[in-house]
Parts: sequence; structure tokens; C-alpha cells
Amino acid sequence: MTIKLHCFGESGHSYKAALALELSGLEWEPVFIDFFKGQTRGDDYRGELNVMGEAPVLIDGDVTLSQSGVIQTYLSEKTGKFGGNTPEEKLEILRWILWDNHKLSSQAGVTRFLMNFVPEDKRPQEVITFTQGRLKSAYQVLDAHLTGRDWIVGRDVTNADLTCCGYLFYPEPFGFQREDWPHIDAWLTRISALPGWKHPYDLMPGNPSDRA
Repeated sequence: MTIKLHCFGESGHSYKAALALELSGLEWEPVFIDFFKGQTRGDDYRGELNVMGEAPVLIDGDVTLSQSGVIQTYLSEKTGKFGGNTPEEKLEILRWILWDNHKLSSQAGVTRFLMNFVPEDKRPQEVITFTQGRLKSAYQVLDAHLTGRDWIVGRDVTNADLTCCGYLFYPEPFGFQREDWPHIDAWLTRISALPGWKHPYDLMPGNPSDRA
């Protein structure tokens, strides 16, 4: 049975799950969420898919999951890929997933949304400046950690990499410049060279140009 991922192209959290699916070689298909027309706030979505109104949502037979980190962990248990090779690595991957969700992707998603998807006259500049400051600290942590290593945990790509890159391939400006962070830049290049890698707008339906 084909796995379905309810997602949309602009969502970095959706991209984490979609990229894990694509790189794992599983049979899957994206199901478009019309986020910008309020689908995730509707009674149907919250009643039938996810009471929290989240994206992405994965459906694999009788299994329905939300939260990208949970989805990635489920896929690793299903395929044996990207989940680490030792108990220590598994815990370290979880540590980076939680760090990313609190310190990197959460801030990047909000900042990118405010800078690109909110009307210009309604953009809260003080909030944007604050979140960009928090992001700079996160970039410093990640760039320093990647010094002298190819991947965040262990010797191979894992869910730690697939979660932390979630927003960093998007072209819309939110204060991240790859050239400012050489170790992150090299790491993103390694990820994009993996067999099967695709840009978020090529992997999932939904693109800002659709609403232009």
C-alpha cells in the first residue's frame, strides 16, 4: 500500500518527512494541503486527519502520524535507515531532532513566514529582528558542530541531518546566507548530492508562484 503524506511545498516540517520518504526508497505520494486557504484550521482536517491542525500527516495503512520527528522515527523503524547504528547514536539523533524543533526550524519557519507570506505593511519588524537573533545563535551551534565532520551524528546521514536541513534549502529570504556558514554550506551540499534528493518545491505540491 502506498504511503500518503499530507503536506505542502512551503512547509519545512513537511519537507523533513517527504525527504526521509524519498531517500528511503519507500513508495509514497504527497497529498496537497491547502494551508494558505485555511485547510488545516477546518473541522474536516482536524476531525479526520489531525486534531492539532498540523502538517505534515503521514498515513500508512492503519497508522496515522503527525510531527515530522515522529514520522522520521517511524520510517527508520520501518526501513532501518537514518535512525543510527547504536543506542548512543539513536539518543544523539533524538537530541538533535528536539534541538532543531525548538531552536532552529521553529524560529526559521516563523521568520520566513513573517518575512515572505505576511503582507509587507503587517510584518512585525521587532519580532523578525528578535527571531533572527535566535537563529544566528542556532546557526553558530550547528556550524561549529559540523566542523571537521560530514554528518551531524555518526559517519552517515541520519534523521538528525534530515530534520536540521528542513528550512535551509528554501530560496525565500529569512536571514540565512549559506556563504556565511561554511560548514553548514558544505553539509547542505553533501545532502543535496545524496541519490534521490529533491528540492522541497520539486518534492511536494505547493509553491508561492501558485498564488502569485
